[in-house]
Order: sequence, then C-alpha cells, then structure tokens
Amino acid sequence: MQNPTQCIKALLITLCLLLAGCEQQITAWNAGKLVVLVPEIAQGPEAEFERELARLFAKRLHVTLAIVPLPQDEVLPALRKHQAHLAAVPLRLENNPAALQFGPSYQSVHELVVCNDDVPPLKNLTGLTSIKLAAIAGSAQETALREAQKNLPSLQWTTQYGRTIQDLLTDVSEGTLDCAAANELQFADASHYYSNLVDDIDIAPLSQLAWGFPEDADPALLEQVRIFFAGIKQDGTLHRLLDRYYGHLNRLDGMDTTAFIAGIGTVLPNFRSMFEEAAELTGEDWRLLAALAYQESQWDPLATSSTNVRGMMMLTEDTADWMDVSNRLDARESILAGAKYLLQLKEKLPARIPEPDRTWFALAAYNQGYSHLEDARILTARARLNPDSWSDVKKWMPLLNRPNYYTTLKHGYARGGEAVILVESIRNYYDMLKRLEPEQTSISYKLTKPLRGLLH
Repeated sequence: MQNPTQCIKALLITLCLLLAGCEQQITAWNAGKLVVLVPEIAQGPEAEFERELARLFAKRLHVTLAIVPLPQDEVLPALRKHQAHLAAVPLRLENNPAALQFGPSYQSVHELVVCNDDVPPLKNLTGLTSIKLAAIAGSAQETALREAQKNLPSLQWTTQYGRTIQDLLTDVSEGTLDCAAANELQFADASHYYSNLVDDIDIAPLSQLAWGFPEDADPALLEQVRIFFAGIKQDGTLHRLLDRYYGHLNRLDGMDTTAFIAGIGTVLPNFRSMFEEAAELTGEDWRLLAALAYQESQWDPLATSSTNVRGMMMLTEDTADWMDVSNRLDARESILAGAKYLLQLKEKLPARIPEPDRTWFALAAYNQGYSHLEDARILTARARLNPDSWSDVKKWMPLLNRPNYYTTLKHGYARGGEAVILVESIRNYYDMLKRLEPEQTSISYKLTKPLRGLLH
C-alpha cells in the first residue's frame, strides 16, 4: 500500500499532466501550446536552468509553455507515452537510444564516482565491484554506467527511484552509501556542504547533455530546437545562463583569480571612492562592500540578470524602490543603496548575534531575503545547533530547497545553497582585498544633498 505522501505526489503529477492537456494525446506544438517535461525543483540548479531554457524556447516559438515537473525516473516513460512534446531534462546523448530522439548537445560534463573519503581511493572502475554504489534511475549518470558496464560486466550499482542526486550524496557523506554516480556540477554543489566527499574517477567519456523527444517527434520541432541552441550559443545567452546557474558552484576554484587581482588594479579604481563613501556613511569596511559588489556583478554597473536584478549591487526593483534609487544602473546610486540595505539587514538581526557572524547573516539575507534566513535559523535550532552561528546555519540553509523542509516553514522554497556560496565567496574576496589594499581611504569627499537623502 502506498503511503499518503506517495499518493499525493502521484495525484499532483496526474493533475499536472491533465492541466497540460497531455494525459491522452497532446495537440501539435505549433497549435499554440508547447508541453515540456522539466526536472522537479528539488533537483537543484539544473531544474531552474532547464526551466529558463524552456521559457526562452517557448518565447522564440511564440507559444504558451506548459511545464510538467517530473522525477528523473519518470521522464523517459512519459516521453515514450507522448505525454509531452519534449523533455527539457539533462539527458546523455546515446548512439542507440530506445524510442527516443535527441536535440543538439548544449553542455558537456564529467560523470564521476563520488565517494566518502573513508572509502579507499579507487584506481579504476574495477574497484567499484566491491563497494556500495548508487545512481538515480533515468539519469545521465545511469546511462554512463550502462556504457561502462559493456566493458566491465561485473560493474553493479543500485538504481534509486523517486530520489534526487542531493539525496544520494547526502547518504554518501553520512556513510549510508560508499559512493554515488554524479556529474561534476552536482559534486561541486555538494562539496560546499559536505567536506568528506571526494571525486575518485570518471565513469565514462564526457556526457554530452541534450533534450529528449519521442521517437516520432515532428522534424520541424527538432529543427526549431537546433536553431534555438545554435542561436543562444552564438549570442552568448547559453554561456551566461550556465554561469548564472552553475558558475557559483566553484566560484573561486572555477574562476581565474588572476582576473580578480587584475580587476583590483584596473576596474576597482574607477569605483573605489564610491565604496569608501558608502563605507563612511554606514560604518562598513569599503573592502567588504567591494567584495559584495564583485560577487554580484564583477564590478559591472550595467549588469542585468534574466530576472531583472540590475546594477553594480544587483538590486531588485523592490529593493531599489525601498532605497529610493532612481537609476539602478548608476554605479554610485547602486553602491550607496546596496550598502544601506546591507546595514539595515544587519540592524534587523537579534542584538545578541556577534561579528563576524552578524555580517555573514546579513550577506545571506541580501541574497535570499531576511525571511528565508530566519527560516534557515529555525531549521538550525530544530537540529539543536546554534541559530546565531553562521557555521551552523550554513549547514541547514541549503535544505530550504527540499520539500520535506521548506513545507514546514513559513516562507517556503528558497535557493539557500546559493546564499551559502555567495557568503563564502565574498569572505574569500574580502580577505584578498584586505591583504592587497591599504586600510586608509584614497580620497576625501563631501556629502551631497542627494546622498544625505538616502540616509533617511
């Protein structure tokens, strides 16, 4: 007998399919509605990335987008039953797929065996025959394992249904599993929270990820997908999206730190006086504000995200209105408003929280909002850890994207892991600036009337 949670989940999926009009037979995609299978939001950055790609594709076609979120193991059966026009899910291209077609590859990733560091290091895939290994059903990792199994028939693993890669890597960290199959981005994400994970070996050659289609998909739709991906590769949109959703996973390791150091000498001087001005008004170290701005926009005053967060300090429209900002793309306005907003977040925190935790909490709230920070502190307290300690809270904040946690909280889903990464990256940038830049201010300046207005 299914438990109540499974029954509710099945009912919701059925409802999604009915609302999308695809329970029996979907209408032609060019009739005005495109039905797309996507990963469940709990699957992390890849879920949001694929949703964004699907939205851009539907916009290009000038059709309405009907999104149907499914667990990874239910995607391929749904495609084969023609319950959607396509699956915007990261699938590994196969030479002889069963009853499937693929669009063009849009991303290449290493498929890894990720183990607990207590497991003896693996020299090759043969070592996997003596450990507990798991993979998500229907995932690119399981496909890679099947390919590896052709050359190593003794290779075995446990196929996991109804779970996410985050669940598997948590099991590995806790020692319930020895190893799990994950791609490099999933491993990078998890390694921020679980320091005892190691990537031992590649499973197979790089996965070329692509969207999936039914075997008899309309050739015209496949051609539109080809044109779409060629276009977003050429104009840089794909690169920007990959950086937005995955670039933070290895923010300092993946970026060339020499670019940051070079920017200190070339870009930062253009804005340093503005950071110093904001520091004088708020009492913050100008180097902390500069580190925050670099994390947010790489010191680009014209930065704009696809969600319309804009400017040097990447202010939302609501925050800009609250701070009385007339032009988010004006560097000085953005820096002053961002500094003031950060100060207000710090002042809102309980007085008992000391520095530097107070600053790290404020930075997390800057990214995800004060209410989601408070939810993370509640989770921390429930675990009988210290909700006033950043080192404790950052272990729980990533769980704000998991239904079994965020449904018990007042403010719901959040990308808490993103906030943790932001804070830790800013701490690194801040330390570098403290080493490379003198403490004294570089110029003097006079408060102007517009600036004084920002303080009240």
